[in-house]
Amino acid sequence: MQHFSKILITLFFLLVSGTAMAVIPPPSVAANGYLLVEMETGQVLAEQNASKKLEPASLTKIMTAHVVFMELEAKRISLSDMVLISEKAWRTQGSKMFIEVNKEVSVEDLLKGLIIQLGNDAAIALAEHVAGSEEAFATLMNQEAKKLGMKDSHFTNSSGLPDENHYTTARDIALVTMASIRDFPEYYKWYSERDFTFNEIKQDNRNTLLWQDATIDGVKTGHTEAAGYCLVSSALRDGRRLVSVIMGAQSTSARATESRKLLNYGFRFYVTKKLLSANKPLQKVKVWKGATETIDVGIAKDLVQTIPHDSTDKIKASLTVDASLVAPISKGTRLGSVKVTLDDKTLATLPLVALSDVESGSIFVVIKDSVLLMLQ
Repeated sequence: MQHFSKILITLFFLLVSGTAMAVIPPPSVAANGYLLVEMETGQVLAEQNASKKLEPASLTKIMTAHVVFMELEAKRISLSDMVLISEKAWRTQGSKMFIEVNKEVSVEDLLKGLIIQLGNDAAIALAEHVAGSEEAFATLMNQEAKKLGMKDSHFTNSSGLPDENHYTTARDIALVTMASIRDFPEYYKWYSERDFTFNEIKQDNRNTLLWQDATIDGVKTGHTEAAGYCLVSSALRDGRRLVSVIMGAQSTSARATESRKLLNYGFRFYVTKKLLSANKPLQKVKVWKGATETIDVGIAKDLVQTIPHDSTDKIKASLTVDASLVAPISKGTRLGSVKVTLDDKTLATLPLVALSDVESGSIFVVIKDSVLLMLQ
């Protein structure tokens, strides 16, 4: 099929005042792996070793909590369920919420103990309540990881205690974090709580950024000797949310410092904008054998992208439209594609669709255009 040559359209309606600034490179981050991602668009703003398989330590509990949130949403369990604490949960090593064997604790308290106090005992108790055993719960974790596109993760337990077959990546842990923020806001709010008291024992949230920056509302710390110091952070500023993942920092202070460094970089040097609007004509194109001679084409869904500040004057859209468009054409029919670029780097390629219906023309128009098409 023939094609028109590409038509470059500079998006003048997005111009901002001032001179476009060069893209500022991300800061140096002292960690084994890290990632900074914009929540709305899913665009990665900075990364290093983001797909490297690493031990997650208690970052595991983000997936543990996510699976429990799913069970609550499906009404297979409830926050008021009372969970009988097993000896396995009670005896588990590492961080604890200090539940006691053979006593009952509500799912809500266990979730808060898991999220705020990093309780390994809470993680096991919840796993056993949801799936009967921690091993069965790990199967649920892996099933959900696959659904979320976590291609480089495998979980063997609910707590994050070391296991050679228990691993994830900065990229994968960002996926489940964003899924929890997006799908379970009523439970995600617990990640911002600074302390929780259970069994008359008050423990502070180990995410020290909650005290340092009011825009940060989560998410989770982690540490083992093998994993190093880990931290997933999320901040909401002026309606924009960024998520950073630090894995394998050298200390508690380092993971906090590196996380703030990434978040501040993303908010300072990037902005999220609507570049193209749905159902807004981008071009009129010729239609053969139609009741009208042209049709407006555009995109069916808004194009929102995260781009460097003051770079909108460098954004261009190129349209590739099928040459021989023959009526009838229904609204929404794909008629080509539109590619949006920044400094020759492709930001997105989207279907170009008909923005209206075009019925067949009169018999005279059909005959005339048939002849003209044969002569092309």
